[in-house]
This record gives sequence, structure tokens and C-alpha cells, in this order.
Amino acid sequence: MNAQDFTLVRGMSDTRATLGRWAARPGPVIAEWALKSFVVAVGLLVAVYVIAILSTPDPTPLLLPGVTRPPQSSDLGPILFRNSLVLALHAFACVAGFIAGSSMPLEAERRSGFSKAVHDWAGTLAIWFVVLATAFSLCTQAFALGMGASSVAAQLGTTPAIPLGGLLLHAIPELTALFLPLAAWLVASRRGRWNELLAATFVTVVIATPVIVLSAFVETYVSPSVIRWLIGA
Repeated sequence: MNAQDFTLVRGMSDTRATLGRWAARPGPVIAEWALKSFVVAVGLLVAVYVIAILSTPDPTPLLLPGVTRPPQSSDLGPILFRNSLVLALHAFACVAGFIAGSSMPLEAERRSGFSKAVHDWAGTLAIWFVVLATAFSLCTQAFALGMGASSVAAQLGTTPAIPLGGLLLHAIPELTALFLPLAAWLVASRRGRWNELLAATFVTVVIATPVIVLSAFVETYVSPSVIRWLIGA
């Protein structure tokens, strides 16, 4: 068996063992991910609000489905597409953590000399790349959403707190679901359990997907009504 085959077999074995252990007691595992993901989601929303109140609104009129016109089923597509991309990015970060923290060391153990040094450093660099890419993703999301909230509030003649408050009904569960893979990444990295991340990727995506779909329906058909009610429209 060559090194690549050994790494694959060991990774699959660890993943099956992890899934079996979690299946016996899923509650504590999922609860820990959900709590950490919820904290990240709230932190992002706070950052969005701060950016919104500090930003200069864009005066260009915005089309706001459900607010400036009735919601349509076609509004669901862009929401689901956008959120699917974000979930995919976070899931790939989880897989990259598995490769960098678990598979790379296994490969390094079977090598020597310069090749071993390359694999040792590659794993460390890959982990830092995941950290920086994730931080960049969160920052860009905060700035984009914050500036958008500022412009929406100006168009509606209110403060950013009003549209953001109207979005909380779907934003909290949606963001918590989107950040589940990152929460699993944080738990595994803190405990050095990189071999669990492939299983975590599968479980978090399975849990997050229906929540994201349901949140998209709420965002399209319910949240706009809440915003209209808050602004007295």
C-alpha cells in the first residue's frame, strides 16, 4: 500500500469511527457546534450594524422584494444560490482542515528528508490559509451587508436598526446554519482532532441545508412584512 492509499484508508476509518461515536450521543456534539455558530452569527450581525451606522448610504434606488414590490417565487433562487456558495466555502474550509491537520501529517510520517519537511510545512501553511480565507470571508460579508443595510435604511427613511431588526427572524437561523462547519473547525482545531473534520463536514452540511432552505422562504415571504410593519407601511 502506497502513502496515498494509506492516508485515504486511515482517513475513511477515522471518519466512520467518528460518525459512529457521534451517532451514539449526537446532542452534545451538535449543541456545541450550534452554540459557537450562534455566537459567530451574532458577532457578524453586530459588526454589520456598526458598519451600517458608520457608512454613507448609496442614494441609488434599490429594488426590495416584498417591500417595494410583492415577493415572487423567483426571488428564492438568488437567495439559495448565494447561501449555497457560502455554505460550500465553509464546508471546503472544513475539508481543508482535515487534509492539512490529519492527512498531511500521515503523509509526512511516511516520508523523510526534504519531502517530509515540505509536507510538515504544507499542513501548517494550509491551516493558516483556511484561517485567513475564513476571516476574509467574514469581513467582506460584514462590509457588504453593512453598507447594504445603510442604503436600505436611507431609502426607507429610517435607521439601520429597523431593517436589520426585521431580518433577524431569518438571519439568526440562517447564519447559525451557515457557520456550523466553521464551528466544527474551531472545536476540532482547539482539541487537535483534525481527523474528525471530514465527518463534521458531512454532518454540518446535512443539518444546515434544510435550515437554509426554510430561511430563504422566510426571507422572501415573511421578513419583508415584518420590515413594512416596523416602518409603518
